[in-house]
Amino acid sequence: MLVQNLTTLRKLVLDQVDMSLVSPKSFANLSSSLTYLSVHWCSLRGIFPDTVFRLASLTTLDIGDNPNMFGILPKFNWTSPLESLSLSSTNFSGEIPNSIGNLKNLTVLALRMCKFTGHVPSSLADLKKLQILYIDGNSFKGAVDFEIFTKLDNLRELAISQELNLTNNTLKYPFPKLEMLSLQFCNLTKFPYFLNSLKRLKYLVLSFNRISGEIPMWFWGISHDTLETLDLSSNLLEGGMQLFHWKKLSYIAIEDNSFQGPLPILPLSTVVFYALDNHFIGEIPSLICQFSSLQYLSLSNNTLSGNMPSCFGNITNLRSLDLSSNKLQGPLPRSLVKCVNLSTLVLSHNEFNDIFPHWLEAKQLSYLDLQSNKFHGRINLTAFRLSFPALQFLVISNNNFTGWWPTKIFSNTSLALIDLSNNMFEGPIPLPSPVTFYFAIASNKITGKIPSLICNFTKLEFIDFSNNSLTGSLPLCLTNFSTVLSVLNLRMNYLEGTIPQSFSSRSSLTTLDLSRNRFEGTLPRSLVKCRYMEVLDFSNNQIKDTFPRWLGTLPELKVLILRSNNLKDLLNIPKGAHLFPKLHILDLSNNNFSGPLSANLLMSLGAMVMSKNEQDKSLYMTRYVGGQNTPSKIYENSVTITIKGQEIELVKILNFLTIIDLSHNSFQGHIPGVIGHLHSLIGLNLSHNHLTGSIPPTLGNLTNLEWLDLSSNKLSGAIPRKLGDLAFLEYLNLSKNQLTGRIPPDKQLSTFPNDSFSGNPSLCGPPLPKTCIGDAQSPPLLSSSTFDRRGNESWFKHKTIWLGYASGLVVGFSIAYIAFETGWPKWLMQGVSMLERRVTDWMEKPKGKAIKFHGQ
Repeated sequence: MLVQNLTTLRKLVLDQVDMSLVSPKSFANLSSSLTYLSVHWCSLRGIFPDTVFRLASLTTLDIGDNPNMFGILPKFNWTSPLESLSLSSTNFSGEIPNSIGNLKNLTVLALRMCKFTGHVPSSLADLKKLQILYIDGNSFKGAVDFEIFTKLDNLRELAISQELNLTNNTLKYPFPKLEMLSLQFCNLTKFPYFLNSLKRLKYLVLSFNRISGEIPMWFWGISHDTLETLDLSSNLLEGGMQLFHWKKLSYIAIEDNSFQGPLPILPLSTVVFYALDNHFIGEIPSLICQFSSLQYLSLSNNTLSGNMPSCFGNITNLRSLDLSSNKLQGPLPRSLVKCVNLSTLVLSHNEFNDIFPHWLEAKQLSYLDLQSNKFHGRINLTAFRLSFPALQFLVISNNNFTGWWPTKIFSNTSLALIDLSNNMFEGPIPLPSPVTFYFAIASNKITGKIPSLICNFTKLEFIDFSNNSLTGSLPLCLTNFSTVLSVLNLRMNYLEGTIPQSFSSRSSLTTLDLSRNRFEGTLPRSLVKCRYMEVLDFSNNQIKDTFPRWLGTLPELKVLILRSNNLKDLLNIPKGAHLFPKLHILDLSNNNFSGPLSANLLMSLGAMVMSKNEQDKSLYMTRYVGGQNTPSKIYENSVTITIKGQEIELVKILNFLTIIDLSHNSFQGHIPGVIGHLHSLIGLNLSHNHLTGSIPPTLGNLTNLEWLDLSSNKLSGAIPRKLGDLAFLEYLNLSKNQLTGRIPPDKQLSTFPNDSFSGNPSLCGPPLPKTCIGDAQSPPLLSSSTFDRRGNESWFKHKTIWLGYASGLVVGFSIAYIAFETGWPKWLMQGVSMLERRVTDWMEKPKGKAIKFHGQ
């Protein structure tokens, strides 16, 4: 209504104006005399009218960064004087029409991060004036299905094969004036040869594709006199690196590939951004200090060793330095004090041995990450406050720092993220900054009570006070003081009293871990208000209650650990109840539950009934904490569970890990046959109960099962032959029951050790030494799989599984370590581990590729 009567309006700019209540249809009423329209980042919603594309005088149209705005491009008779068209980060979809080739005056075409499908039309080559082309991040067909590029490459190959002299003019390469090109997330598998014809190119981004092999020789010569930005990161490139001879190159990003060899040093004085995270080895050469113009340097995720060159301070323009995930050691060069513009310093996951670098005096430093090194000693708190007045992100976890922090040390700072975990800090809990959203002091020697003042910090999204020596009761306000608090982890302390009953319906809690404390009383019924809850762990406390079936109404609950409390009575679940729809870890072990196992409970566990292919495809239960304008932090949920009779701490929870542990209770009666419907179940432990009857043959339907423990019950009858069909079963314990007859002579069952069947006086046959009537005495059957099984048992003697950082993550449950490097999943161990093969199959990724865990 504001502009519909402005019939002579030529230019309309409403960028960053909140227009969420304005219908895009109203743009159809704009004046035909309009030449310039920009409604960038305006929260527009709905369908954009295609009549705007046909306005007779329109030369510039920018409607980008409106992700909830939909539309399609005109397919027919589209002629327009358009010179600049930007639809980036909108929901425009369909195919890019051939009619786009009619826009002969177009110099800017930005269609990145939309929903376009089909092919990139060959008519795009008719845009001879095009200078900027961004078409990345769409859903085009195939791996290299850009018709325009494919046809040109095919012509070139034909010319070579037939020894024809076809020049660039003969082939009519497109975009003679192109200066900026972005093709990231385009499924490219090779370098498009038409790049060799672009003589004015300044900006080239080919990152996040699948380009493999070595860089071809012709590529090093493209746009020799003009190229300023080159981004080849996150591909599958390999081999060595040549010297870069581009005269004006200032931004270089080739990280997340498989380049090897010594670190290449480029004969360039104009470099501003330099990122080489691959597999380079050796020391950092001091020649790098000659990059006087360098502002951003990333050498992370390599195998660099030795000390940092003492001349690093010569790079006085340096703003960001990332040397994380290498093998660098020794003290930090004191010459860094000359880098007065430094705003980001990331040295994590190395072997630096130094005191806290308060001597930096970096007045602009906002991001400091020293985690997982050998830094030590007390921190000079006076120097700390004076040296880093702009600090927002402080991560010094996993070092050897000592001393204690005054309670109000952070009160006048701008620290949004504070991670002091895994050191030797002492004293009471220091209070965070008013702007802090991530606060972790886990695994220190912190003592005293949790102060009620913590409830004044309403921006906290993450609190981790676990594994300290905290005492006293919880402040009553702690469970409802914030609407943004997502994670509250207080496990492994000496906290006592009752759990506050005041959880709010506005709660954003996804993880609540109060395990390994001294809490008493009942479970708070107000937990049912926490609709986003995913992980609840109250294990190893003194809670007295019955089974909380009311928690089954939580729609997102995935992990429920109530082990080692004083819970009692029946698992009374109504027939047909639709409870616990996403639960995949249920641990009620070491309680006083009695009565029959509830078939109704088993049938309500929908996430365990579905097949593994229907489950969450993300690998871990990972949460990103932080907002758009603040630093982000990854939080990995962790639990302690019993696997094969051993308590194992999983510091990352695999999303496909599906477990039921009801051991060490007083359950009676038969094992319900409906348990065979839990097809995704990986671990089942019903040991140390009073179960009777036979082992249900339906257990043979649990084809994903890897461990089964039915020991120390009163089970009778024969062992079902169908247990031998469980191809992934690696651990079986049927000992101390009343089983009878011959152990089925199945290759799978016969490979388990004697202990799996001992304590059943009427059981006979291999691998037991007792022979069955009519059998000749024969030695126990041994096989290679028996050897492998025994050889891998030692892994479970470890109390903790460290799913590590950078180049390796320990995932396994039966053997070994599955390591991850930059790229797609690459299994470093080749063995008989069935879980290893299952993980590969579950992820549906080819071997030899990779997964990148950013920040880890």
